[in-house]
Amino acid sequence: MNAEIITIGDEILIGQIVDTNSQWIGTELNKIGVSVYQISSIQDDEQHILNAFEEAQSRADIVIITGGLGPTKDDITKKTIAKYFNDEKVIEYPQVIEHIQRMFKKYNIPYNKVQQYQAQLPSKATLLMNRMGTAPGMWFYENNTVFVSMPGVPYEMKGLMKHEVLPRIQQQFKLPFIIHKTIMTYGQGESVIAERIEDWANKLPHFIKLAYLPSFGRVRLRLSAKGPIKEALDESLDEVLQELYVLLSDIITGQENGVTIEEHVGNLLKDTGKTLCTAESVSGGKIAAAIVSVAGSSAYFNGSIIAYTSKMKQELLGVSEETIKKHSVVSSEVVKEMAISAKKKTTSDYAIAVTGNAGPTTDKTSATVGVVFIAIASDKGVHIEEFNFGQPREKVINRTVNKSLQMLQQEILKK
Repeated sequence: MNAEIITIGDEILIGQIVDTNSQWIGTELNKIGVSVYQISSIQDDEQHILNAFEEAQSRADIVIITGGLGPTKDDITKKTIAKYFNDEKVIEYPQVIEHIQRMFKKYNIPYNKVQQYQAQLPSKATLLMNRMGTAPGMWFYENNTVFVSMPGVPYEMKGLMKHEVLPRIQQQFKLPFIIHKTIMTYGQGESVIAERIEDWANKLPHFIKLAYLPSFGRVRLRLSAKGPIKEALDESLDEVLQELYVLLSDIITGQENGVTIEEHVGNLLKDTGKTLCTAESVSGGKIAAAIVSVAGSSAYFNGSIIAYTSKMKQELLGVSEETIKKHSVVSSEVVKEMAISAKKKTTSDYAIAVTGNAGPTTDKTSATVGVVFIAIASDKGVHIEEFNFGQPREKVINRTVNKSLQMLQQEILKK
């Protein structure tokens, strides 16, 4: 069962917004056994949209469309999709008008006739009620292909997918099982790993696919199995995973199972009843941002102190001026004082502290660009490691975030 995702909007193509919708939709479709064949972003142009629909229908069983469903003239998806299905008849849905009026009254917004257009759908469309916004979704089924059109606003789209689209797909189609297992490794590059496991990879069953997912400081190995019997897929995956663990035992750090490192660390802190804070220099708050991206992080995250300059390290964290002068601001001595102070000031069980040179210059330090010191303070003491994350700046910062969370994970798991 193949799907294609089409996002409509000039704002995506000119880089004004990032298309996060397709990523989320692809993940959710995959969970229910639908493989995404292609993702396309296209302009708000009628002929371009019609061409994209025709091409998608030739390839996919399900076509998911987001964007262009507002009441204004530049929102042309509804008119274009009606033209594509040769559907000139319009049906007005009173329940949509009532819903819009209730929403507008709740937020003290005057209702006008322009909004009535939202309630008018092509006659071949099945109404998908949008309880989070004003533009309803539409479901079409013609020539053995499902077309689903939804607003581009992410929270509206997600509500429609969860409550309307995914259940309908599961009811209408007999879907296979798709199972993913993702192994996390650290310390070796993609090409080195590929060489080490080449013979093993060549012997994988035809229904199991291997993908390399390299990122800053780590490589994830994703095994994907697809078939009609879940138990058989699980058994086959377990067998090949055991072989992989033997081959890469020195660099495997664990299994992702769809859980990010920040989610995993958060779960560990909640399970142990411990709290965390950060003292950040080189990362500028990105470690804290990763932590609070997880819902419920207030249960274990006390806060962050961003001390970017030497002056702020002294004033906010009490780092000794003498320590900075003697060892430089990028040093194990400074990061140790940062971690101890942050832990104490926030009364946390754990503290992450980082200082380093992200580049392109080294300011007033002796450390080269890419050098970062990371400290994890706990009741057991302070564990410090030095890294050289190379260049460019973005790479240094992102690897600092990832490695900090990995080090924290290891400290929490220590006996």
